Amino acid sequence: MREGIHPEYRKVVFLDTSSDYKFLTGSTKYSAETIEWEDGNTYPLIRVEISSDSHPFYTGKQKADKAGGRVDRFKKKYNLN
Repeated sequence: MREGIHPEYRKVVFLDTSSDYKFLTGSTKYSAETIEWEDGNTYPLIRVEISSDSHPFYTGKQKADKAGGRVDRFKKKYNLN
């Protein structure tokens, strides 16, 4: 790697603001805000609105499409059932 062109890769804590879920991972994101983690060390804190803890795809709380697909809507519209 060339020196001086890559951002610093370090451990950071991501906080899901909708569910207060926190996880520690590596990232190049920067934040002036810090938090003390369970291991006693202080890490930068990155606030996010959605994570795997609150996203409908991962939680299984997806909205079902009650109208059906394109074909179902077409058949319903023209009474072709």
